[in-house]
Amino acid sequence: MSIGTVRLQNAVFYAHHGVLQEEHRIGGRYEVDVSVELDFEAAAREDALSKTVDYERVYSEIKRIITENKYFLIERLSYLIAQRILEKEAVVLSVEVVVRKANPPVGGPCDCAEAVYKATRKKN
Repeated sequence: MSIGTVRLQNAVFYAHHGVLQEEHRIGGRYEVDVSVELDFEAAAREDALSKTVDYERVYSEIKRIITENKYFLIERLSYLIAQRILEKEAVVLSVEVVVRKANPPVGGPCDCAEAVYKATRKKN
């Protein structure tokens, strides 16, 4: 079996997450990277979307999780996104999700805070 990687880089959303009430009220910019590993040799040979990950569907799931909920932690967001991808995309063997929060309230200049979560499909 060969392994390939499909990535979505820097998907940007405006959402309302954070520990502070003000973050929930005002909201902020969130960026998401997703990297999935899978065997996409058949998809590449046959030029068949049905044999690889549908990154439009993955993007839609990310958007739903980020924009339709309010959580305290970006760790929660990265975990939920990874679990949803493994649940919905049967061809995915492993996933890495990075969620970045721009200008986090840390008491000084800081471009972003990020949480990285990696998960591998359990073998039956």
